[in-house]
Amino acid sequence: MPRRARLFTAPLLLAVTGLALAAEPIQIEIRGQAFTPAEIAVPAGEKLELIIRNQDELPAEFESYDLSREIVVPAHGQVKVYIGPLEPGRYRFFNDFHQESQGWVVAGGGK
Repeated sequence: MPRRARLFTAPLLLAVTGLALAAEPIQIEIRGQAFTPAEIAVPAGEKLELIIRNQDELPAEFESYDLSREIVVPAHGQVKVYIGPLEPGRYRFFNDFHQESQGWVVAGGGK
């Protein structure tokens, strides 16, 4: 495929798939079975990418009934999770392997 066609095709694919993401991924760290930060503020109405890094020796499971997400984060590994667009509100997430560890996505303002 010619270079000019590739440059045109990539943005078109993003538009067709609806993958319009906020500029920077949001990073969450798991250390000592706890999420840091435990609360993240995000704009409402945007699709977002979370990068979840597990610094612990044990795997963790990022789970959220509110966000309809569930993914294992390997020990010393990382995963990407896409969320949104979200209505304004608070969305709980937790480590299903250590359920005392929880956090919140707080969506506000936005489009």
